[in-house]
Amino acid sequence: MMNQIPHEFVISGVYMSPWLIASLFGGMSALLTTNLLNRFNLSKYFFYPPLVLLALMIIYSILIGTFIIRA
Repeated sequence: MMNQIPHEFVISGVYMSPWLIASLFGGMSALLTTNLLNRFNLSKYFFYPPLVLLALMIIYSILIGTFIIRA
């Protein structure tokens, strides 16, 4: 029986890892979240906001890769 979950994504004949796609979506989600934090002035409560962006990228990438793409 074949597994229906894709192991790679093909875009124009180029095979891409599912974690690459998850990290791209995670980065976009983290940028959106930090923009919202900046808009509502909530980023002033963080000691070092660029580190929060990096942490959000990692967290979102893992969550998207695990639960949505199932890499």
